[in-house]
Amino acid sequence: MPVRARIMATACRLFYEEGIQAVGIQRIIDEAGIAKASLYAHFASKDQLVAAYLAEKGTTTRAAVEAHLANPRLSARGKILKLFDLMAGQAEAPGFRGCAFNNASAEVADPGHPIRIAARGQRTWIHDVLLKLAREAAGTAGAERLAGSLMVLYDGAAATTVIDGDPAAARHARWAAEKLLG
Repeated sequence: MPVRARIMATACRLFYEEGIQAVGIQRIIDEAGIAKASLYAHFASKDQLVAAYLAEKGTTTRAAVEAHLANPRLSARGKILKLFDLMAGQAEAPGFRGCAFNNASAEVADPGHPIRIAARGQRTWIHDVLLKLAREAAGTAGAERLAGSLMVLYDGAAATTVIDGDPAAARHARWAAEKLLG
């Protein structure tokens, strides 16, 4: 495996499992089995490595969501529920620690920090997906409120699953989404 790929695989695993602040550069170097110079040849700082981690998580998440929503036979309502099904599947997987963006964002207080900006960007993307589907499902009247409510359910399911250690929260969120959608 190329050096950059080893660095990314190690950083992604450790940052997601343990948190960004808890994982130092030396640990990534040791677990990736690389020299310090190799890491710095690819990433000038830990912040750049974290940005690459979040970019990779964003790409992976977007691809998964888009693949699940690509079914042309599903109505907008069905696609929204499919998004909650995807969350439930993730919540039930071993090692689920919630949303990587919410977790990373919780580690920094400064709203202008690049981590917070990346997290807002990902949330904006998810909100936009939900808003587009809400408009298709319910029309323009109330679509913004519906999308906002669905976003709260989505985030709440991830957080509740992690805090309570119970993946059923995602199924509860899906149920609530069904009720909202009528």
